[in-house]
Amino acid sequence: MSTRWLKALVVIIGCTVLIGCAAQKPTTTFQPYDFGPGLKSGKYFQEVDNFLVILDASASMSQRYKGRYKLDTAKDIIDHMNRTMSPLKLNGALRTFGGRISVYKKITSLIYGLTEYNATEFGAALQTVKRAGGDSPLTSAVDTADEDLKTAQGKIAVIAVSDGLEMDDSPVAAARRYKDQFGERLCIYTVLVGQDARGKNLLEQISQAGQCGFSVSADDIAAGENMADFVKKVFFGEKPFVDSDGDGLNDDLDQCPDTPVGVMVDARGCALDSDGDGVSDHFDQCPGTPRGVTVGKWGCRADSDRDGVFDDDDMCPDTPYGAQVNEKGCWVLKGLLFDSTKWDIKPEMYPALDEVAAVFQSHPSLRIEIQGHTDSMGDAAYNKMLSENRAKAVREYLVDKGVDWKKISAAGFGEAKPIADNDSPEGRAMNRRVELKPLY
Repeated sequence: MSTRWLKALVVIIGCTVLIGCAAQKPTTTFQPYDFGPGLKSGKYFQEVDNFLVILDASASMSQRYKGRYKLDTAKDIIDHMNRTMSPLKLNGALRTFGGRISVYKKITSLIYGLTEYNATEFGAALQTVKRAGGDSPLTSAVDTADEDLKTAQGKIAVIAVSDGLEMDDSPVAAARRYKDQFGERLCIYTVLVGQDARGKNLLEQISQAGQCGFSVSADDIAAGENMADFVKKVFFGEKPFVDSDGDGLNDDLDQCPDTPVGVMVDARGCALDSDGDGVSDHFDQCPGTPRGVTVGKWGCRADSDRDGVFDDDDMCPDTPYGAQVNEKGCWVLKGLLFDSTKWDIKPEMYPALDEVAAVFQSHPSLRIEIQGHTDSMGDAAYNKMLSENRAKAVREYLVDKGVDWKKISAAGFGEAKPIADNDSPEGRAMNRRVELKPLY
């Protein structure tokens, strides 16, 4: 060979090496679909337990297609698939073939796995493929793959990404042998890089040899939604989505399958209760109720006896409806305060006592104890007698108003239960009182 032709050959080889080394980084505009929520909700279930990607890094992949090197397009497709399937828990492997400029060696290398799949580690292994060159020993890659997957349990997906060029039909026979070895556990999928008709036909025959796979074009699955559809068909099964109560959660995962239609639910499918009061947000008329307080049917603080005092603060929770109560929810006769040492009923007390008689008319089964009290002035024994007289005076008034005497008892507590300070005239006046206690 002349020196002139030898130099030309060196230039050609050098250019080929430079082309192979010019691998580009994956595009950054791809937005992967997130299968995580669908898996969590039960809409999807994972069918594949193991996968093997076979990447063509032979010389023909250093050719340009649509302004990019085919190898870069193939790597992008695999990278997009990796990012889309990242929520999956399975075993994975990545094998390449080609990668060297040699007519004597049929190069195929396992660069990842078979190991527990990790999307980050798989992506890092993919980026170690820097050049395209050498022969296209896809047959060797397929034949060697049985060693890659010899420990695999469960279903297997083999995905070959190639332009299908510079090959005979021996990869088809290798795929059939592969199918015979693993049987129904294995499906073969091929991704065509480029538009060569011969390459397309070869890859279709390889996927058909797997009997349960298919062949697609890299162009067809480049976009996010199309890649998601590809990943779903390869790796997932889709359960019939049954949502009996219409809350958006599959019945299989719904812990509250009878939630009324239209009610907001949490991740378990149970009625959402933002303030934790036991009433779903859909029906809660008081959605900001503090945690720990007692609430009624509509999520508002409960007032069982309807006296205006919440149950949590009500010291007399059974007060009959219509009775006048104090801030503690207890039935008091407002304005019914006695003069010192006196127990007579004064005219200004009549309206309060008439209200008590009216309550009895509204509650025929009501029984009460009239409790008399005094201030601390004077002898304790005297105060006890004085308080009993006050209670009896009120009892007599109510009987005169038509209340059945058998429904009323009277008791005196003297100075034992003050509600105010006995050191001031105002406090002592408040302690000279009568209270009513319902009896059930």
